Order: sequence, then structure tokens, then C-alpha cells
Amino acid sequence: MEHYRIGLIPGPVKIPHEILQAWQNDYGSSDLEAEFFTLYRDNQTLTQKLLHTHNDIIITSGEAMSALWASLKCTLTPGKKLLAVSSGIFGEGFAEMARTFGVNAEICAFPYDEVPDPQKVLDHAKTFRPHVITAVHCETPSGTLLPLPRLAEIGSIARDVGALFVVDFVSSVGGAELDADKCGIDIGILGSQKTLSLPPCLSISSISPRAWDVIERVNYAGYESYLAWKNVPAEHYTPYTHDWNAMKALNISLNMIMREGLNAAIERHEGVAQLCRDMGREMGLRLFPKSEDICSPTVTAFYVPGNFTWPEFDEALREKGLAVGGNYGKLSGRVFRIGHMGSQADYNLVREGMKIIREVLTER
Repeated sequence: MEHYRIGLIPGPVKIPHEILQAWQNDYGSSDLEAEFFTLYRDNQTLTQKLLHTHNDIIITSGEAMSALWASLKCTLTPGKKLLAVSSGIFGEGFAEMARTFGVNAEICAFPYDEVPDPQKVLDHAKTFRPHVITAVHCETPSGTLLPLPRLAEIGSIARDVGALFVVDFVSSVGGAELDADKCGIDIGILGSQKTLSLPPCLSISSISPRAWDVIERVNYAGYESYLAWKNVPAEHYTPYTHDWNAMKALNISLNMIMREGLNAAIERHEGVAQLCRDMGREMGLRLFPKSEDICSPTVTAFYVPGNFTWPEFDEALREKGLAVGGNYGKLSGRVFRIGHMGSQADYNLVREGMKIIREVLTER
């Protein structure tokens, strides 16, 4: 399916027409023109509002995975310690990535259908004494959201043990409540293709003064280096040619959220997620998370119905024009996901998609 009639994939999401218009303009060189750096600064300011942070904002080209790598390579060197707080695939991924360049990484693991317990994190951190603690706000494959009080507790633990706190909020910010400063987040990572409703073209990172101190000591100089971006746009210089069209699209997206109101956008996501869960239960689907209290407002994870294999279920939905998400690793073939984030946090869209799922289940 090159195009989805009803797309409920958990990213990349459907791109609104207003945002697509950013690619209709033939911009000049982002290396040379003052207007680009004015746009960059405006996007920094808007993103600070989105994240509730006073920390610096770095916006780079590339899918969010590039910023996940940057958060590790810019703060850790071989032999240093990372504690990955994990209740899912992406939480474990932090440790797997860090080990590839010689970091001593341990995982403070929790079941995929639950969220981390800060007391267990504290016990592990006091024993291990990591240099960096990582966490994931929304585990997209699991459909879980780490509640803000728990996220803030882990941020406090990081301070207590002298570690930086790195958080993947790629698929939550804009659709779920987050206060980066109150949670003590030193490096936070956001992707463009989730709640922001852009293609997978930009990575956005928030960086605290504590993080900059470490980044400067590590002095990593690879392509993902944050250090080279520290004084953009003040110096009217970027380490490589930026994507002006994508930056304009980001500006449109951020302004759309601000016009709606961040609280209103979060309420819309929560309402659509509740509709998805309610309709799913009514037709006999079983939620993957153990408790509805930890279900994400941006993505819902259900077990694949018992009388289908995942390929059979996916094919039946696609024949009716509906595309949803499969899964990875331990959840592959067992759990499927409905993405209702950004432009897809739409009551009518989700209602239509869930009706198709009901039809497929009824016809079996």
C-alpha cells in the first residue's frame, strides 16, 4: 500500500496538507541566508515551550535514531557506565547501542506490559553508580507511558548518583504531558514523524547545562556531534547543510500546536486514546498493558486476536483500506498497535478504523 485510505500506523503519521505546503517553496541555501537562522531560532523557542524547558534546543537533519546515538556518543566513552531503565524494546535499545562502542551498560529491566518502579531503579543505580541513566517516556511497541511523577523520580535519582538523565520522548511530546525541567531531563529526544506530523526528517534534542559540561569533556566529533551545533544560530553556521523545507514544516507544526493550545492537544490525544480502548474492549480485543493507567495517549497496543495470525489479521485489515502497526522482538506476531498521534489523534479517523477492525473480527 503506497497510500493508506485509513492510516493508523504509529509513525510516520499522515502529514497534514498545511505542513506539506512547506515543500512547495524553493528556498535558498540554509548555509548562507539570515532568514534560515531566524527560522531556526523561532523553532528553538517554540520547542522550549512544547517541552516546558529552559534548556538549549538542537535541531538536526535525520530520523530520531540519529539523536539517540548522539545522546550516547556525546556523553559516554569506552568503560563508562550506562544504566538503561527499560520496560520495552526501546529501553533495552539504549544499552545495546552503548555496548557497541565499549560502554559498560546494564539494564534495569521491567516487564514490557508494565512501567519502571523508581525504587528498583534507585537500588540499581546506587549499586552500579552509572554516568548516564536512560529512560523512555512512551514505549511505542508496548503502548505504555511512564507517568510523569515516576519519570521525575528517576530524574531525581540520576541527580542523586551524579548521572546525566537521558529521555526518549520521541513519540509522546505534544500528545502527553511532559515538563522536561521538572523531570530533571538533561538530554531529551523528539522525532519529527510522530506527534509533530512531519516526515522522518528531523531530530530535536533538549540539552541542559549539566549535559553540555559532559559533552564538552567527551568532545565527540562524529556526524552526530551535538557540540558542533551548540552556537547555532548565533554564529550563522551549521556543521552541514540543513533542510530548510523541513525546518519550515516544523515551524508550521509547532505553531499549529500552539494555536490549538498544548493542553487542548493533550486532551484531544487522551480522548481519542480512550475511544480506541473502549471500542477495542467492546469488540473483545485485549489491551497489552497490564493497567489502563499506564496506556499511552499516542498509541494503543492490543494482543492480536486469538483466531488470527498477525499476517492474516494485517492482510484482512489492509484489504479494507486500514493500516495499523505490527511489532518487534518479543512482541512480534503477538501485539499490534494503533497509532493515534499528531494528525491521527482524530476521533472520526479512529472511529472509522476501529469499525473496520470490528468488521474483520465479525467476518472471521
